[in-house]
Amino acid sequence: MCKLYRPILLALAITPLPSFLAAQWLTYPTPGIPRTADGKPNFNAPTPRTSEGKPDFSGLWNRISRYRANITMDLPPGEVQPWARTLSQQRVEDLSKDHMSAQCLPSGPGYLNDADSNGGGMMKIVQTPALVIILNQDLTYRQVFMDGRQLEANPAQPSWMGYSIGHFEGETLVVESSGYNDRTWLDYNGHAHTEALKITERYRRKDYGHLEVSATYSDPAIYAKPWTVTVTAEIAPDTEVLEYVCNDNDKGHQHWVGKASDQTKSEVKVAPEVLAKYAGTYVEQPKYWRFKARTAVFTFAEGVLSGSVDGKEVERQFARSQTTFSGFGGLAVEFIRDPQGAVTGLFMKHVSGDYRFAKTH
Repeated sequence: MCKLYRPILLALAITPLPSFLAAQWLTYPTPGIPRTADGKPNFNAPTPRTSEGKPDFSGLWNRISRYRANITMDLPPGEVQPWARTLSQQRVEDLSKDHMSAQCLPSGPGYLNDADSNGGGMMKIVQTPALVIILNQDLTYRQVFMDGRQLEANPAQPSWMGYSIGHFEGETLVVESSGYNDRTWLDYNGHAHTEALKITERYRRKDYGHLEVSATYSDPAIYAKPWTVTVTAEIAPDTEVLEYVCNDNDKGHQHWVGKASDQTKSEVKVAPEVLAKYAGTYVEQPKYWRFKARTAVFTFAEGVLSGSVDGKEVERQFARSQTTFSGFGGLAVEFIRDPQGAVTGLFMKHVSGDYRFAKTH
């Protein structure tokens, strides 16, 4: 199938979830959190602290990342080994069908960036003086040891999620990780890593509701020098994390066929003057699952319509009709025109539904 429908496999994998919704504490008020006078969670309240006076990162968080598809989007091409670029391009052409999520395998070091602006990316942090635990919806976990131990230089058993130690530098929790096996990808586009990969994360909680994590990646066998990406997260109060088990209902992988380049074969001809009208900025109305509305920016240059959501990688859009386009992984776009032909907005179309965006300029 074409790239547009990649998430169908994931949707099939989690279809059992609705039958459990009534049994979960999805609307239970979180006790002890700061609230405004009207009872709503106060995201701007001061950062909570432990009994030792350190920032407390405990809580359920929704991660938001620009780098889910391409963690190297800010790197010059010359800083990635040519063979690794070629491998990533081939994985994209194959619709990322060998991604860990498609094989029901742990996401490995790519977990932090495996979050998107249209959903997903939830993690629970449990902080104690000697150990910080990070729990993920797919039942993977991380243990960050805060007891002063050092990372092993050459761990005898490289693991999917690596080995982690942590310490505080002022208000910042610093987590150092290594010991990953080389069977995972750093992003959905398939950028590789070796077992020499090292990651340093810096967690900063500026107030009750907002978290920033900067992650520095170092793998000299593939990448010319270390580089840093930043992921934000928002607290998810008055709800609870739901598990999902990929193998519980993993049906449909056999239908994951085709190539990314197939999009060009069925592209519809659209006049340049029509494409030019679609250029502009569109804001989600109303915002969906997170506290900040998504923003999509479309540009038209040299006869090509391109788009980006929330600052992610710019992707070419392929016309399926005069108003509908594909090009974003798992998303289609349908532009809305008024009776006079003016473009007023768009629908971001996803397996979970259609989300309306208004054109702002």
